[in-house]
Amino acid sequence: MERRSWLVALPAVDGKQYVYRVYAPDDALPADLFWHAWHCHDESALPRAWDAFDAAVIRRVG
Repeated sequence: MERRSWLVALPAVDGKQYVYRVYAPDDALPADLFWHAWHCHDESALPRAWDAFDAAVIRRVG
């Protein structure tokens, strides 16, 4: 199974969007991509990201 690169943009409480690159297969579920990016952000020292799936922007880039 080939892994692709996805970009997941998460809006945060400071009004910015934080973008994460997630490597996952073509058939990855959008919710799985979202939660992977959100957990990476949540473990950082950055301002809290909204945990609303509808607010995330997910794009395949590779």
